[in-house]
Amino acid sequence: MDIFVQQLVNGLTLGAVYAIVALGYTMVYGIIQLINFAHGEVVMIGAMVAFTVINALAAGGMPPLVVVLIGTGCAIPVCMLAGYAMERLAYRPLRNAPRLAPLITAIGVSIILQHLAMLVWSRNVMAFPQIIPLTTYNFLGATITGVQIAILSLCFAMMTGLALLVYRTRLGTAMRATAQNPQVARLMGVDVNRVIAATFVIGAALGAVAGVMVGTYYGVAQYTMGSVLGMKAFAAAVLGGIGNIPGAMIGGLLLGVVEALGAGYIGDLTDLCRWGIGPEASCADGGHFILFGSNYQDVFAFVVLILVLVFRPSGLLGERVGDRA
Repeated sequence: MDIFVQQLVNGLTLGAVYAIVALGYTMVYGIIQLINFAHGEVVMIGAMVAFTVINALAAGGMPPLVVVLIGTGCAIPVCMLAGYAMERLAYRPLRNAPRLAPLITAIGVSIILQHLAMLVWSRNVMAFPQIIPLTTYNFLGATITGVQIAILSLCFAMMTGLALLVYRTRLGTAMRATAQNPQVARLMGVDVNRVIAATFVIGAALGAVAGVMVGTYYGVAQYTMGSVLGMKAFAAAVLGGIGNIPGAMIGGLLLGVVEALGAGYIGDLTDLCRWGIGPEASCADGGHFILFGSNYQDVFAFVVLILVLVFRPSGLLGERVGDRA
């Protein structure tokens, strides 16, 4: 039971971050039917910018929370600018092009951003300075840290704020109208270009915060960190129903829990097999269990993605819709 609660806490923490990143994918797809594969690199840029600022301020004697907030405050506008530049320079000229053209462009933008980050921050891994004291709490036999509590609280607050923005504001109404039919929304006085740009900017801001949370949680950041994180967040968006905001939230949380539980339990079984005390049937071929141990937790995310695409391509909360005329 202790192992289950611990892995559940770890999975919810990771899943909340996946949900925040997945919201960037699902918002863009819901409005312009584009899978922005460069979104993971925006998250990476947010983490790298925040780490640069935090490392510069760490020795100044400022409170740790203030240092992290300043780093996050610097990362958000940089990522927002990157998101706006992507939409304005790369995607807007291809808005009426065949769908394959912007998809390939998104992959190209992802590669460009990754290599620009390598030129700016080098290939080396950036380590987060140990300025935040490690505070732990016991919860039903499991250990939860102050950083995990902060990540969960902030993620749920951001998801709630985004839901209120989309469903309770004029901008949200314009976004939903644009997603429903951009031509009719334009006839009704909606500035479609501005709404689409705002969607990219909001998604990039969420990605910046997610990048800081991932870097703070794991203590490291690198120019390639956005690739796998972006793919997992995309898997979460597909799991919940691409284009569906509540679905992205549920999909991210569910994917994080599945990944943590799978890696935790199979990793424990692997350790038992190594010591020769596991079930004989399970240890008959221990190499296969080592393959799926905790060091290979990425496997579970993509297995879930494959299963969803095979058995329910529209996702858990998605609906089957026809192509636009």
